[in-house]
Amino acid sequence: MKSKTLAAWLAFLGGPFGLHRFYLHGFGDKLGWALPVPTLLGAYGVLRMASLGQNDPLSWVLTPVLGFTIAGCCLTAIVYGLRKPEEWNARFNPSADPENPAGVTGWPTIWAIVLSLLLGAAVLMTSIAISFQAYFQTQVEEGRKISE
Repeated sequence: MKSKTLAAWLAFLGGPFGLHRFYLHGFGDKLGWALPVPTLLGAYGVLRMASLGQNDPLSWVLTPVLGFTIAGCCLTAIVYGLRKPEEWNARFNPSADPENPAGVTGWPTIWAIVLSLLLGAAVLMTSIAISFQAYFQTQVEEGRKISE
């Protein structure tokens, strides 16, 4: 039985590494194997920004990739947690009864949803802010070059 609560928590805590995909679809899931790539690229961007500062253009590009990956996984956790038990069991536990407890939403599932919403929104807004800051800072510098 595939537990909705466990899938939501795996998407929230280990989503950027594809843990929820491996849990639900097995180790043959291509998206599960692809998810660590943007996660690691974004982590590299964060490390570059920490060591080289905010003036590094590559870190401006890579850092939001990590944020968008985390936000996407938080959204996945929310979608898993809000799915109706009948729909969950029909999709991930087809041989089980539609009212099987594996698809029931309890307090642990609700906490996964709430925390995913909080973290996902914060990370998404931060990623957008970093992206816009990089874009507008580049535009200001180009404007200064033209005006000189």
